[in-house]
Amino acid sequence: MTQRLRNFYNTSIVPKLMGEFKYKNRLQVTRIEKIVINRGLGDASQNAKVLESSLRELSLIAGQKGVVTRSKKAIAGFKLRQKNPVGVSVTLRGERMYSFLDRLINLALPRIRDFQGVSPRSVDGHGNFSLGLEEQLMFPEIDYDKIDQIRGMDISIVTTSPSDAECLALLKEFGMPFQTV
Repeated sequence: MTQRLRNFYNTSIVPKLMGEFKYKNRLQVTRIEKIVINRGLGDASQNAKVLESSLRELSLIAGQKGVVTRSKKAIAGFKLRQKNPVGVSVTLRGERMYSFLDRLINLALPRIRDFQGVSPRSVDGHGNFSLGLEEQLMFPEIDYDKIDQIRGMDISIVTTSPSDAECLALLKEFGMPFQTV
């Protein structure tokens, strides 16, 4: 099943961006390549239950099973050994990516208390947008009674855009609620 945002991108956003940035070809138009959801777990190396519950929550949110990220080096100050689990990550592409983006923009972000919009300065200079969320409760898939601890996550939206302006224009057309500065 084709996602609503993918159809919207092909029918509305591509022609609008072609006119705005004077592209000659549809393939030049900026598109979203992938969305990476990452959650760092500081105490996961000591507690396997935290790692398992976090993996389950991220799988519910993303609709796809995540992978456990492991440490590359041992750091004695953090009580960390090499190859210990330090986080959970999910990379979304295709239909699942558009589905997640739709739920993020239309369901999760409006549920944040005192939400003023996301910062347009969160673009990295290469056309990638990053966003940090402080809790997982804003997603409707997460049941409040089944979580053991409130944890945040980082969401990176990777685009094919060569500049920040094109990335922001693409995300604005998708409906990303940016702050008015």
